[in-house]
Amino acid sequence: MSFDGRLLSGLSVLAAVVEAGSFSRAGEILGLSASGVSRSIDRLEARLGVRLLNRTTRTLNLTSEGRALYERAAPHLEGIEVAASYVSGAAVAVRGALRVSVNPIFARYILAPKLPLLRQRHPDLKLTVVQQPDVGDLVTEGIDVAVRFGPQPPSTITSKLLLNTRVLTVAAPAYLAQHGRPLHPQDLTGHECIQYIDPRSGKPFSWEFRRGREWLSVETQGHLITTDVDLMVQACVSGTGIAQVLSLSVAHLIADGKLTELFPEWPDETYPLYVARPSRRLAPAAVEAFLNFCTEISDDFEEIQPRAQR
Repeated sequence: MSFDGRLLSGLSVLAAVVEAGSFSRAGEILGLSASGVSRSIDRLEARLGVRLLNRTTRTLNLTSEGRALYERAAPHLEGIEVAASYVSGAAVAVRGALRVSVNPIFARYILAPKLPLLRQRHPDLKLTVVQQPDVGDLVTEGIDVAVRFGPQPPSTITSKLLLNTRVLTVAAPAYLAQHGRPLHPQDLTGHECIQYIDPRSGKPFSWEFRRGREWLSVETQGHLITTDVDLMVQACVSGTGIAQVLSLSVAHLIADGKLTELFPEWPDETYPLYVARPSRRLAPAAVEAFLNFCTEISDDFEEIQPRAQR
């Protein structure tokens, strides 16, 4: 097949649709109407002889052929954009709407206190923050940036480690007074342990402990199983049972004496927090600004946390 500018234009529109999540949002980015975007995709599909997108009134998904084309073309489109940006050297203003999916723990303890600073730096940026599980398709959900806990699977998204927070095993003084304090992680088999469901597997997280090169997995059980972090923490505070939680979310409760860390001699179990965007292509200025802001405030937060080993 001979190459011409129409093919490059169609691929660029396809990439914009994939990364924006809809024809209308892609049109805003490209300066086209939604119908203009749709016609461009129709022409590209006709030229290639395959359907690239499955479209309904509510959803927009790549076909297998469309995903294969996007994954192969995106790096080359990125190279073109990087070259053009390098040559032009033009500064792009941080403005417009940005839709971000933020883990509620990060939102509450790291992002929220710094929102005035973000507003001061970028007054023309309109931020829509939604809270979703740490899984899911960013493109389908129309997400520009996501902040998620847990290892990020290989995909078309670009992710960056923000921090590692310690995994702590905690209990309320009232629980310990009634049931006694476990002296070793293996003692947890005889205690009521609140179970938190891993959104990736749909099953409760395993309870693991690390101390240097020493690693230990303990089978635990309990009558409360939940996907709600706040419920787990508050139930633990009330004396319902023992919980494994992230230091980031309970440091203030330990400082206030409402929770007790049970095994400080096992300090090396950590859990990663990542910031991700649904493309390896050159990020728009607003996306890049928010990515850098998340990195900055996470580094600042780590200064007052027990330093996690990276």
